[in-house]
Amino acid sequence: MGDSLTLVGEDVASCRMCPRLVEWRERVAAEKRAAFLDQTYWGRGVPAFGDPEAAVAVIGLAPAAHGANRTGRMFTGDRSGDWLYRALHRAGFANQPSSVDLHDGLHLTGAIVTSPVKCAPPANKPTTEERDTCRSFFERELALVNPKVFVVLGGFAFQAMCRHFDLRPRPTFGHGVEVALDSGSTIVCSYHVSQQNTFTGRLTEEMLDAVFARARDLALLD
Repeated sequence: MGDSLTLVGEDVASCRMCPRLVEWRERVAAEKRAAFLDQTYWGRGVPAFGDPEAAVAVIGLAPAAHGANRTGRMFTGDRSGDWLYRALHRAGFANQPSSVDLHDGLHLTGAIVTSPVKCAPPANKPTTEERDTCRSFFERELALVNPKVFVVLGGFAFQAMCRHFDLRPRPTFGHGVEVALDSGSTIVCSYHVSQQNTFTGRLTEEMLDAVFARARDLALLD
């Protein structure tokens, strides 16, 4: 039987290969944040979410402890996700501008959202070993979807894509930077949608909208 995003998702959710990440994701899921005490946390690895035939892949860093580690859906449930899905909605990739939980009706068309690390790391900082352990899941997802454009959110995601395509020397990351690949695909860089960037104005909604508009153009979706 061939591979599929469903199979990758099952493998991601059941993975226990990184003891530090397993301990952290499960401790957070048990202790919870006060605002979510009545909710059942996912507390496992988080697979890609979106269109299996996506022309655009959005690459983040890892699930947030009280975001995707709670909802079980990549990049949802926190303020960073709020920024991302509003932008995806404005760009025509999402059917609604927000996401609350797995059953809120959110669908993506033409886009998929994933990350190189599948479990929430303490302080949002996975180790090199943890990143490398997750690599096989990430590689399987990208091979199954084969998008035309990769929108990378932050330097960590950019480094993961440079490793994926074995780019040497590695191009310099910067917001709006584009890297044309021999495969015909393109990497488009954006600052991460973290509160550190959005609260300070380093990343604005207009800047993020421009990135996704460019991604649509490169993917020939308009």
